[in-house]
Amino acid sequence: MTETTHTHAAPPPQPPDGAFEPYKPRSPEFRAAMDALRGLRQDLLQDAFAYRPLPRASTDGPLVRRLPARLREYAAWTPHALIGAAGLLAMSIASNSTVRGATVNLVLGLLALVPVLLTMVRPVGAFWLSMAATPVAAVMGGDDWESPWPWLDGSFACHLFVLTVVAIRTRPRTAAWMWMLTALYGAMAQTVQGGRYYGSDTMGLLFLSALSLLGVTVWHIRSAARQEMTVQRTVTAHERSRRTLLEERTTIARELHDVVAHHMSVVAIQAEAAPYRVENPPPELEKAFVTIRENAVAALTELRRVLGVVRAEDYEAPDAPQPTLADLDGLLANVREAGLDVEKAMTGAVRELPQGVELSAYRIVQEALSNTLRHAPGAAARVEVAYVLGGLGLRVVNDPPPRTALLKPSPGAGHGITGMRERVSMLNGEMTAAGTAEGGYEVTVFLPVAAAPEGDA
Repeated sequence: MTETTHTHAAPPPQPPDGAFEPYKPRSPEFRAAMDALRGLRQDLLQDAFAYRPLPRASTDGPLVRRLPARLREYAAWTPHALIGAAGLLAMSIASNSTVRGATVNLVLGLLALVPVLLTMVRPVGAFWLSMAATPVAAVMGGDDWESPWPWLDGSFACHLFVLTVVAIRTRPRTAAWMWMLTALYGAMAQTVQGGRYYGSDTMGLLFLSALSLLGVTVWHIRSAARQEMTVQRTVTAHERSRRTLLEERTTIARELHDVVAHHMSVVAIQAEAAPYRVENPPPELEKAFVTIRENAVAALTELRRVLGVVRAEDYEAPDAPQPTLADLDGLLANVREAGLDVEKAMTGAVRELPQGVELSAYRIVQEALSNTLRHAPGAAARVEVAYVLGGLGLRVVNDPPPRTALLKPSPGAGHGITGMRERVSMLNGEMTAAGTAEGGYEVTVFLPVAAAPEGDA
């Protein structure tokens, strides 16, 4: 017996409540039109007369920085002065007529001045005010047959200035909406009253405003691209600094791993060999040494498991022992061969320090001398090592590079200083790095060292 399978289609979407016509999906054209109207409402209708004061200009420009302090304060008001001058120019054009009376000229001048000045505090509202003032000015001052319609000379200049300033203060989409509304108003006015006047200057206004808005749009795009590039550079510099810090921490962790692993290995070997150095050791002593060796091996295994993750896959432990302050003379001889005139001064009673402190001190001196070679070629340097009570003091200072130096200083990103600070911080030390009054550079470090017990002295 054949089984028949019935497939039921999904029910069509139900119409909204209160709808009497069958529900139809909205077409892409309808959605595009609604999005456009929504954009128009957001740009030109929503909070059209909101208070948005024009900020003062920056005084960090290459030209403004060269001005005296008092003139720089006045230069910050340059945008406001330019808008005020444009408003006065539009007012002068609107009121420059010998046919109309003084009162009409004054009103026409104010109708051209106020929208331009309003762009400094309510930019979108200034556009609507200019649109509203245009027919009023046309009615008051356009009685003769040769007057242009619908833009008198003053309205023409006023609206062109308003479009430009509002486009600068908003965004390109708002400028496009203003231009299209201006074109729509001009076409409607020409259709209604086109036969009354000699000619129309709508096309001239649209052409000049299109050129102006195009320039403003290009400026907006370049400013946005420049700002984005600045943000990317900042992020890149931050990531580079963070990566350098992580790499330096990785290097320090590797070195500390080698140092601690060496000592733990020595402890394990000595604990294993100790019972054979004593004739007939008691069982308790043998058991204690076995426990010490087992704990040392377990600690060494755990240390390698935890700190071993910082090693790169291709990292190989150095065969030679890690450098200490005893190898400082070799380092100084090496940099002297590279052309650096360096001298060393030792103060205090030289004593053996923990290997981590010795290694970090050696690396700090090495990095400071490397910075001198890179950033101050030809300069002399001095390395001071002070064995003081409670720690170790380091000071590496270099003179300013001579003007007759053949090599030019190479730029750096400060990663060496970051690495030195990281080493000092991990040892709970203190560090200062700054320029000297003579034009050189000085690095001062103090690394604390716990006092050794009296029994170990």
